[in-house]
Amino acid sequence: MSYTMDKQVEGDFGNIVEQTTAALEDEGFGVLCDIDVQQTFKEKLDEEYQQYRILGACNPELAHEALENELVLGALLPCNVIVYETDGDNIGVSAVDPEALLSVSDNSDLDPIAADVRDRFESVLNAL
Repeated sequence: MSYTMDKQVEGDFGNIVEQTTAALEDEGFGVLCDIDVQQTFKEKLDEEYQQYRILGACNPELAHEALENELVLGALLPCNVIVYETDGDNIGVSAVDPEALLSVSDNSDLDPIAADVRDRFESVLNAL
C-alpha cells in the first residue's frame, strides 16, 4: 500500500511551493510549519542536498473532529505535504495519504475524515 499521493509538475521550485500552499488554502488547510530540508542539512550537517520542503498542513475543523474521536491522534498531525526536486526537470509534490495514515488507529469513526482529507489533497494535486 502506498502511503503518499504524488504528482510531478514543471516549473520553478519556489513557485511550486507557493502554488501548493495556495491550493492547500483553497481546500481549507493552513501551513503550520514549513521545513526547508536543504537549508537544515547545510546548517546542521554541512551537507549539500536538493531543494526539499516539508509543509505541515492542517484543516482546523477536520483536525478538531478527528481529535474528538481519538485524542492521541495528534501524534499523527499535521499532515505533511512535500515539494522536492526530482532527478529530471520536474518538481515532485507528494501528500501523505490520510487513509493510509489513519489506518494505524484502527478506529472506523475516522474513516470519513480520512476520506474527506484525501479528496481535498487530490484537489490540491490536481490544481498544480
